[in-house]
Amino acid sequence: MATSSLSPQTAARKTTFPSLPPPKPFHTNLTFSISLPSNILIKTSIKSSISSSTTKYNEVVLDEEMDKIRRLQNGSDVRGVAVEGEKGRTVDLTPPVVEAIAESFGEWLMNGLEREGEDDVKVSLGRDPRISGALLSVAVFAGLARAGCVAFDMGLATTPACFMSTLLAPFEYNASIMMTASHLPYTRNGLKFFTRKGGLTSLEVEDICDRAARKYANRLAKVSTTLPITPTRVDFMSAYSKHLRDIIKDRINHPLHYDTPLQGFQVFHSHLHFCFQ
Repeated sequence: MATSSLSPQTAARKTTFPSLPPPKPFHTNLTFSISLPSNILIKTSIKSSISSSTTKYNEVVLDEEMDKIRRLQNGSDVRGVAVEGEKGRTVDLTPPVVEAIAESFGEWLMNGLEREGEDDVKVSLGRDPRISGALLSVAVFAGLARAGCVAFDMGLATTPACFMSTLLAPFEYNASIMMTASHLPYTRNGLKFFTRKGGLTSLEVEDICDRAARKYANRLAKVSTTLPITPTRVDFMSAYSKHLRDIIKDRINHPLHYDTPLQGFQVFHSHLHFCFQ
């Protein structure tokens, strides 16, 4: 037992109580005989016990919530149900989910991209005309802004155009996202990711989805539609169309009508391919 350093005569003249023993020996000598549930952890100091009573934001891990995002990975893409209308399926590609994925992609870029002295990481976003595209685009921009990226809105675009926006001057973005679900029904949507090296691999997308799953499980607030950094609207498709026209004219090199090399042809086009007749 700790002994007070005051003499009995001094203690009698004092109107205040003697100081308590130092905290560390006091806590070291305490023993507990109470029985607690197995999931309760007893701390060795009062200070530690108080701080642990408040759940830390990054320590909340809910496997069920995390699996919701992990299941969205489809090879090198992310795909899910974005709007109601599919029998037996619930909406799982929501704005908060897309925000977490876009933020994780942005962080993945910031951490691993060789920017060659560039100050900003620039990411473009293109989308197909699905009805969920506009709402989910806001979530993408919010996630990229959280990661510190500068976003560029290409509007309606094609998948090859998104990749080419990382290469074609003067755009040359560090990365691009295409929001599409290809041939799947209108209720679906998804994300494709590109850098200047090409499309991401399945393992890279798995890493991004795992990061996003942890963010989504920990996040308490819904996605904000107020963007701290608003995306810059760009007309990439006009430049990309001219780029394709120049390639066609150069490769055909028609001796009579160079600028209209497809004159006299009938062109059949779909969202998957086109052909000449």
